[in-house]
Amino acid sequence: MIPYGRHSIDQSDIDAVVRVLQGGWLTCGPIVEAFEQKLEKIVNAKYAISSSNGTTALHLAMVALGVRAGDVVLVPAITFLASANAARYVGADVVFVD
Repeated sequence: MIPYGRHSIDQSDIDAVVRVLQGGWLTCGPIVEAFEQKLEKIVNAKYAISSSNGTTALHLAMVALGVRAGDVVLVPAITFLASANAARYVGADVVFVD
């Protein structure tokens, strides 16, 4: 079997997850805010907003770009369905391309 990807997780990653799980803020809070602030600096952006998953991030990107009903979004034919769904969420038409 050929693996899709290999993760690199060390003890410091595990310790960080345990701190969050024990910290009382599972889905928001100071760790998320610190992550967003660090990301702003890394990519030299005025703002950075994290999301719950990639599908949500793609949806937010469509909204931010002003994609709406009547627009056509080109999506790779080999992709995760979330790529097309994000366009459909805002009412755009999807065309799969190679």
